[in-house]
Amino acid sequence: MKIPTTEEAVEETSFREAILPPSLRELRQKLGRKAKQEKRFRFYSLYGLVCRGDVLGAAWAAVRRNHGAPGVDQVSIDQVGATPESEAAFLGEIESSLKEKTYRAQAVRRVYLPKANGKLRPLGIPTVRDRVVQAAVLLILEPIFEADFEDCSYGFRPGRSAHDALSAIHQHLKEGRAGGCMMRTWPATSTASRTTSSWRVCGCGWWMAGCWD
Repeated sequence: MKIPTTEEAVEETSFREAILPPSLRELRQKLGRKAKQEKRFRFYSLYGLVCRGDVLGAAWAAVRRNHGAPGVDQVSIDQVGATPESEAAFLGEIESSLKEKTYRAQAVRRVYLPKANGKLRPLGIPTVRDRVVQAAVLLILEPIFEADFEDCSYGFRPGRSAHDALSAIHQHLKEGRAGGCMMRTWPATSTASRTTSSWRVCGCGWWMAGCWD
């Protein structure tokens, strides 16, 4: 199995990029270029970018495409997208809460999925509202950290998976390159060194929100 390089993985995101608004595509390209050209550059004011209407709109479109069940508030994707007015009100409320810094993540709904061995796998389902904010943060942070990943990085990257990492390890072992089995799942550059603390208001809320069984 051919393992995609970093450049090929980026190409695999072209469809997703193509359906983004032009203004957001341009923003992500600028962030990615800056991160690639200046490895030690520290980004400021990223939180303000998450609050942009085009970013939240694209985030909602991504969440809607993925479908998914409601969270603890029982608000479904179909309810939010029932009418253009309901969508606008939903996104407007998120934008206002982010700008006013009153946004607080809700608890994650815990469900249990049966496994082949008879055991149960716990799964956390955030609310649709929280999923939109998470997707918006991803849209801003992804091009920055993609610039720092190496070809041996596989975790949580577009166009790559754990199966790709296992295939790469198998290939390295076949070739007698045991050192190649050290697969990174996160770039060497840390979140703290690339960004300031303001945007982490969202992240800390997700970590502390807890679960409802």
